[in-house]
Amino acid sequence: MYFNIEFPNKMAHAYSVMCKPLCQEMKLPQTAFDILMFLSNNPQYKTARDIVEVRKIKANLVSINVDKLVKEGYLERKEVAGDRRKTELICTSKADSIIEKGRLVQKAFKDTLFNNMDDSMKEILFKGMEIMEDNLDRILEDQ
Repeated sequence: MYFNIEFPNKMAHAYSVMCKPLCQEMKLPQTAFDILMFLSNNPQYKTARDIVEVRKIKANLVSINVDKLVKEGYLERKEVAGDRRKTELICTSKADSIIEKGRLVQKAFKDTLFNNMDDSMKEILFKGMEIMEDNLDRILEDQ
């Protein structure tokens, strides 16, 4: 058995295909949509630097798309008290409908991905992924 490197690429591409109609409807580039969904689904991350580091999106793309989201009223920049160089990104109420529709797309993607898998298969998969994540943590700790 071998690990197919194409799997994560295929999964990312399929997700983009499923998001494309919503992005077109909302007139948002995929990267802007991804940033909005990332911030809304992960409230512990609040800065452009978080997006770059966690999502591995190039800094210039983050900057361009954050500017677009701020200009269109989907995000606000908020200065962090005590650190004039740090700015938090806050989703506005205008973003709520996109986020709600985005979560429906994400749910449909997840449901389609797990189609034809019973609960025991999912349990085994998730346990295996948990073990792999622990192994990845150990690899990264050794660096």
